[in-house]
Amino acid sequence: MPDLKLILEKIEPSPEEKERVHKLASELIRIINQEAHNQDIPAKAILVGSVAKGTRLAGKADVDIFITFPLSCSEDYLKVKGLELGHHCIEKMGSAYEERYASHPYVTGFIDGYLVDFVPCYKISSGSELKSAVDRTVLHTKYIKAHLKPVQRGEVLLLKRFMQVVGCYGSEFKVGGFPGYLAELLILNYGTFIRVLEAAAREWMPGYQVDLEGHGTAGFFQDPLVVVDPVDGKRNVAAALTMQKMADFVVAASHYLKNPSQDFFFKKKEEVDLDQLKKDFLSRGTVVLILTFPSPTIPEDALYPQITKTEQSLVNILKRAGFRLWGSDSACYQAQVFMILELEVHTLPHLKRHYGPQVWNRVHSESFQKKYQPHCWVEDDTWVALIPREHNTAQSLLKHVISPEGICHLRTGRHLKDQLLENYQLKPLTDFLEEKNLNPQVLIWLHHYLHRNEFSGDIY
Repeated sequence: MPDLKLILEKIEPSPEEKERVHKLASELIRIINQEAHNQDIPAKAILVGSVAKGTRLAGKADVDIFITFPLSCSEDYLKVKGLELGHHCIEKMGSAYEERYASHPYVTGFIDGYLVDFVPCYKISSGSELKSAVDRTVLHTKYIKAHLKPVQRGEVLLLKRFMQVVGCYGSEFKVGGFPGYLAELLILNYGTFIRVLEAAAREWMPGYQVDLEGHGTAGFFQDPLVVVDPVDGKRNVAAALTMQKMADFVVAASHYLKNPSQDFFFKKKEEVDLDQLKKDFLSRGTVVLILTFPSPTIPEDALYPQITKTEQSLVNILKRAGFRLWGSDSACYQAQVFMILELEVHTLPHLKRHYGPQVWNRVHSESFQKKYQPHCWVEDDTWVALIPREHNTAQSLLKHVISPEGICHLRTGRHLKDQLLENYQLKPLTDFLEEKNLNPQVLIWLHHYLHRNEFSGDIY
């Protein structure tokens, strides 16, 4: 059994680091509040997120400063003045700012080595006053600070670290895992890190419900895991968690309880032997194709849904054409999209079966015979014909689909279509692995595709 106290000492920020980040946050808040006072802007800056709650892992210090406005302010006023205050603060600290847009505009910049986000929002006292999705964040911070016991902060860190190493941490689309706020609520509900694992391994099933404040709204949600937001009964905090990541966490929890090890908290340095990777793929006896194309310059949360949509569409097209797939996956590294398509065979017969009407349908039966004779017959009571297959290799089919003539058959993200058509490459994996200067992250991604039983962690 690993000593969790020793592990905690390694994963929590040092006292010096905590003091440094809080000192920076205090200075940023002072600058914004002073400027708001000088300009007679009814706004107040506050620190939110894991730094404010004391649930931040070592080495990961994103500082979130929310600039709150009264509900009486218009949304346009809030956005304009909120962004102006963020600009002023970053410039005052001698850094450059960048405006970004998620569900709400915000300003971000690197200050003294920390990534700092300045987010305008409304000051609300309950979820019923919600005007934008970001407004809840202040309530989340207040709720956790009011209910999480000091000793439980360490339990949160252990849970977050465990989730991170087993590849289940992060609500962004490319991960589909547990957000930090959800990890905090699980500790509030179960008390300790170990009890969360025990509940997951022994009790969790699709649709499992947690309702800390007894809102009674859990039944309204159809997600794999339902954790009703204590500050807003109309929201499921676990809405972004996919069935895959929930199942991965349940299995990892079960494995840890059976064989506790510090390996669940510290990722090993991942190095992939290229020759062994080639042998491992070759031993499967499958056909593996790699599709690559440049990534459009859009935020990750907009990019990854489009990549996944495109991947699934390609899979469906191959299946409809008669190819059997062993698996597929996709990722993006250094502005390049990668997709792997693993098939049972590469080539299909030149002819394929085409099923027609039942013989009892006289009118359609006659039409079918006229069209396909002499290459049609009856099986049981259904007409069958042999017809030429338009594309009998996977590469031929995919090249047709990714062409101006065939792209209409592919369901792709609107930002990916032009990139695909203009500059894609489709290669057998053996040829792809012969390329020079392969990105090590891509090799790790391919290794994890083969060895899904290993911890994947955050390799992105």
